[in-house]
Amino acid sequence: MARKRKHPEHVNHERWLVSYADFITLLFAFFVVMFAASNSDQKKAGQIATAVQVAFKEMAVFSPSGKVVPLYDSGGLPADTKSVIGNSHSAFDATQLVAAGKPGDGAKASTISEVKEQLEKLLKQEIAEHNVRLAEDSRGLTVTLAEAGFFEAGSAVMNAKALAVVDRIAATLNPQGYNLRVEGHTDNTPIHTAQFPSNWELSTARATFLLQYLISNGHLRPQRLSAVGYGEYRPVAQNDTPEGRAANRRVDLVVLGPQSEKQEPQVR
Repeated sequence: MARKRKHPEHVNHERWLVSYADFITLLFAFFVVMFAASNSDQKKAGQIATAVQVAFKEMAVFSPSGKVVPLYDSGGLPADTKSVIGNSHSAFDATQLVAAGKPGDGAKASTISEVKEQLEKLLKQEIAEHNVRLAEDSRGLTVTLAEAGFFEAGSAVMNAKALAVVDRIAATLNPQGYNLRVEGHTDNTPIHTAQFPSNWELSTARATFLLQYLISNGHLRPQRLSAVGYGEYRPVAQNDTPEGRAANRRVDLVVLGPQSEKQEPQVR
């Protein structure tokens, strides 16, 4: 009886499809995970920020009372932050993580009253010279920067000495997490220049100059900031005396309290 003849086995040239299918599946899973991570729950982000803050307390970035350790000593000089963190990054860089997530969300590092106390100690000299005023009200905390100490007459640009004061204010406010509004004000003396046809332009330019500086040099998130120019129409004193006009020429940096934040447009 004749034996059956064996047919030669055909080589499967499509085995690469199995590996290709596995690769596509893994790639799809990777992008699903990335998409889920980019749309994380804001509440969870706030919880993470709080956990980071607690961790930094143990690293001595925050004091046991929960207040931020000042980055400047009583003389206005930068404190030695390298020994606090243990590397080349400053305490300011580290504490920015506390404000991670949606601006204004999560627990604040300090109350409005505590922020005022910190700034009063930090700006003791400027307050004594009447270049800075602090006032707490229903809106929150208003840090008033007088024209005499921060701007030249008819100018919207701050000098180096004034910017050094702004740096200290920004370093204190940045980790707090509060939203900020920059408000420009003038007296009722008319101004007519090529750059500023009226007090509206001057007040708005001063407010936006400070806002841009807080973003670029103070490293505050743009979502936390807003700017407005009131011209001569929100005076705090009468314009019939030199002292009153000087008080009205100012830029207010308003730290918005919880009630004021509720009235602000929400970040989506």
